[in-house]
Amino acid sequence: MTKLFNGPSNSITDIDGFLVGNAHDDKLKSGVTVLTRSTSFRASVSILGGAPGTKETDLLSPDKIVDNIDGIVLAGGSAFGLDASSGVMDCLKNQNRGFDTGSIKVPIVPSAILFDLKNGGFKDWKINPYRDLGQNAFLNVSEKFEIGSVGAGCGATTSVVKGGLGTASFCYGDRVKVGAIVAVNSVGSPCFPGTNILYSDFYGANKEHLEKPPTSSLINSTKLLKGEATTLGIVCTNLNFNKSDLNRIATAAHSGIARAIEPSHTPFDGDIIFSATSGTQPIYSKDKDLMLVCQLSALCITQAVGSAIKAARKKRGDKLACWADLKT
Repeated sequence: MTKLFNGPSNSITDIDGFLVGNAHDDKLKSGVTVLTRSTSFRASVSILGGAPGTKETDLLSPDKIVDNIDGIVLAGGSAFGLDASSGVMDCLKNQNRGFDTGSIKVPIVPSAILFDLKNGGFKDWKINPYRDLGQNAFLNVSEKFEIGSVGAGCGATTSVVKGGLGTASFCYGDRVKVGAIVAVNSVGSPCFPGTNILYSDFYGANKEHLEKPPTSSLINSTKLLKGEATTLGIVCTNLNFNKSDLNRIATAAHSGIARAIEPSHTPFDGDIIFSATSGTQPIYSKDKDLMLVCQLSALCITQAVGSAIKAARKKRGDKLACWADLKT
C-alpha cells in the first residue's frame, strides 16, 4: 500500500529545485516572499477572493503564449507591494533569465499582494520600499527559510490572532510530491470561536463532536473593510502537468483555505493560490494523478495555514496576540 507522509523538511522546498527567499522590515511591519528555481517553470493561478491585487497573472491562463515563468512573488503593502516583482525582475535580468524575445530576455514574475497597511507599522515612506524588499528576498532564496512573522507574513493578521508565513509538504510513495507556502492575512479566524483550537488541527475530524460547535467568527472581526485582508498561497508538485491542469490544482487547493480559516473567500479577502510544477516526474495516469495532487494540494494548504499561525511571534507595536502566547 502506498504511504502518505510529510516531506523531509515539511516545506515547499521539498519539491525538486524550488527555492524560497524572504525579506521584511519590522519597522514597516511588512515584507516579501519569493519562490523561484534555477530554471524557469510552468505555473497557473486561481483567484477566488473578492478583493485581489495581482500582476502578470493573466499570462498564467492556459490559452496564453507564455508557458514558463521565472518566479512568483507574495508581498505585503497592498498595491504598493506589486513593485516587489520589479526588484525580482532586476535580479533575474542580471542572471540573463526570462522570456526570450530575440533581442532581450524578459523575466516573467507574477505576483500577488495582501493588505497590511493598518497593522501599526511605519507607512509614511517617501520612496516605495517594496522594490528593494523584492530584490533582497530574491537574493536570500534557499532550500531553508524561516516561517512565521517573516517575509510576506511579517505584518499579517487574522480577525483574532497574528497571521504569518507557513509551509507544508507531502510525499505519496516515492513518486508524487506536493508542497505549499501561504501568507495568512485573513478576514476570518483560524480558531474555533472562543478557543485557541485551530481548524487546521482538526482537518478530517468530525467537528460536531467538539464541546463547542463552531459558529461564525465574522461577527467579531476587526477587518471588515474592502481589501483589508487576503490569504496568498502557492502549491508546487513534481508531476509534469500542463497549465490547464495546474489551474485546476490551484482551484482545488482553495478548499484548503476554507478548511483552515472561517470564513474564507469573502468579498473582503483577495484569496489567491498559484500552482507550479518542477516537471521532473512524468505523469502515469492523467486522471488519477490529477485527482491525487488536487487532494494533496488542499491538504498542504490547510497544514501550511496552521504552521503560519503557530510560528507567528510577538513584535513591538503588534495589535494582536500571537497564537503561541494564548493560554490553553
